[in-house]
Amino acid sequence: MATEIIMPQLGLTMEEGTIAKWIKQVGDKVAVGDVLVEITTDKLSSEIESEVEGVLLKIVAQEGEDIPVKGLLAIIGAEGEQVGAASAPADKKRRSSN
Repeated sequence: MATEIIMPQLGLTMEEGTIAKWIKQVGDKVAVGDVLVEITTDKLSSEIESEVEGVLLKIVAQEGEDIPVKGLLAIIGAEGEQVGAASAPADKKRRSSN
């Protein structure tokens, strides 16, 4: 089952973080403790480590993008596992039928 990787709250006043650089890329195998991504806030830079093992199936938050605390960064799961596009914030846009 796929696991969502979310933006952690690294400080009491942190409301969002900026994706500085993805260390792992889609398709990469990930072990517990592997650094996935570097994020920056107005006060610090930090590396986010994986708490699960598997394969990086999808990157939702792109480099340079500001993501709120608890916002979706990526999805890790089993090799070949399919993840729905509904997980991506950009997919909230709806097409008009008019």
